This record gives sequence, C-alpha cells and structure tokens, in this order.
Amino acid sequence: MIPTNIITGFLGVGKTTAIKHLLATKPAGEVWSVLVNEFGEIGIDGALLKESNAHVREVPGGCICCVAGLPMKMALNMLIARTKPDRILIEPTGLGHPEEIINTLTGEYYDTVLDLRATLTLVDPRKLSDERYTGNATFNDQIAVADVLVANKIDQCSPLDRANFDDLVASFTPPKQASFAVEQGALQLPWLDYPRQAHTLTHPGLHAAAKPNRLSPQRELYNAAIKLPEGKEYLRRENSGQGFYSCGWMFQPAIVFDFNQLFGWMTGLALVRAKAVMNTDQGVYMFNAEQGVLSVKPLDADAELDLLDSRIELIDDRLLAVDELEQQLLGARRL
Repeated sequence: MIPTNIITGFLGVGKTTAIKHLLATKPAGEVWSVLVNEFGEIGIDGALLKESNAHVREVPGGCICCVAGLPMKMALNMLIARTKPDRILIEPTGLGHPEEIINTLTGEYYDTVLDLRATLTLVDPRKLSDERYTGNATFNDQIAVADVLVANKIDQCSPLDRANFDDLVASFTPPKQASFAVEQGALQLPWLDYPRQAHTLTHPGLHAAAKPNRLSPQRELYNAAIKLPEGKEYLRRENSGQGFYSCGWMFQPAIVFDFNQLFGWMTGLALVRAKAVMNTDQGVYMFNAEQGVLSVKPLDADAELDLLDSRIELIDDRLLAVDELEQQLLGARRL
C-alpha cells in the first residue's frame, strides 16, 4: 500500500512551497507523485512544482471531489499506474473540503491501494485575528480535519499571532497528533507518518452545499489537459463558487511580457490571491501574491526550456472585472 498524505490549508498559506520543500528532502531512491488541485480553471501550481523531482498531475477547476469524484479518481489512477510511486502527496485547492477527499481515499478500491496517513493543515497565524477567515466554514473544517497543525510564515508573525495559534492548538479535544511552527513551508519528513485519526467537523454537510459552478462532467474530466486553440494567442477561463471568483489566462510561449510592467500591475492588484508563471523580457518568473503582497522568483534554466505557455490566475471574494483586468494584462506585453 502506498503511503499517502493530504497537505491542505486556505488560499495563500504556502502549500505549494511546503510540498516543494518536502520533495527537495525526500529519500533519494524514492519515487514521489503529487496530485494538485486548484480552484481556478487555469492550473498554475503544476508549473510551480515543475522544477521538483516528482511526478505531478494537475486537476484545475474546483474541488477534485466534485462531479462524483471522477477528476480526482482518474488523475490518481493515472499517477499510480504510470509512476508506481513510493509516496503520494495530495494538495487540494485552498477552497476545498478535505473531508470528502479523505472519504474517497478510504473508500472502495483505494482502501486496498493507499495507506492514508496524517493530514497536514497549514495555517497562517496572522489570519486567526481576521473574522473573514475565522468565520469561514471551509477554513475551520480544514483545521478541524488536521492530524498535524503547522503554523507557516512564523517569521512574519507577531507574539499575538503566535499566541493565537497556541490557543487554537490547545482548543481541540482530543488533541491533535502534533503541532509545529515553520518558516517558508519547511515541513519535516517524519511529520508525514503520524497516524490518521477520525475528526468531528463543524460543517459536515458543507461540501455538498458549496460546490463550485461546473459546466459539464465531460469538461471537468478533461480540464487538466487545457490547450490553446490553434491560431489563438491566449485563452481565458472563469470559475466561481463558495463566494469566490477566479479568472485565468494562458498565453502562447512566444508572447513576452515586460517584467517591470507586469510586476507593477500585479503589485497593485487588491485581490485575495494572484499567481502566475510568465515569460518576460528578463526570463521566466513565478509571481505569487496574497492580499496585495507580491513575491517573485525566477525559474531555473532547465525549467525555462520546458515552458509550454505563460499562465496567470486571479482569485477574489468579489466579482472580478475580467474585461478590464484582461486589457491591463495585455498592456504589459512586449510588442
């Protein structure tokens, strides 16, 4: 049976960075596979994990348990058959419901294939003072389902933030298996092997009531293989659900963006989340923004050679002015 872990947490908490850290420290002789799920229709995290020494499969477009769980099951079956992994990591969307994922992974067929171990939930302690997060049902259920709670970005936290996290950990009866505080998603390999426990959720019916809008089961099944239409420079995809809205764009790799213009535009975006992998006049860069705070990192040379397209995804809790945003983004192209 394949050891398997869910790495969950709300939007912008640093799940992808944490998984990259785990992959960088995994045993050299082992094959690891990663199943990545995103709320947006244009997948970004798969590209962000492209540099990592693992097999990655992406399921964009909402919670992977929607549409009878078929997108998740198909992607997972392909990973298992093609890569024969020694361990599987599953990164649900930050708006996903880990309870349903756990039910799928412990259900028929998978209960004889997967050894589901600890669910690790990352928390940004700074959010524990923000009612937009503490009052969010998905946020609270992601914490409730955790076997191991991890305070990430602890270097950016105040003493009050740390105290709030300690109070959160102490509030659970029975207690969590373990809790830790890290910087830059520095998860440790032994944490993956804590046992899985049963948990009581505060909103057990939330998943069924809050599924994102879908277009059709057929569109969902093949969503992971989005391709640009022939002759088109770019495409745009939108999604909504659970009070959030997303819009993503995919561009032909030959299109080059002005780095400074792109940096300035993304810095000024007042959105819950923005992330991108873009071909710029200064090379290929990853852009990652949360609540207006932007970080930028260049891709290494090998990853640049494999760039198939530029991708950007925007998420907010208000309806997006997609036409206006698109014109601003197009204005950052190098002509």
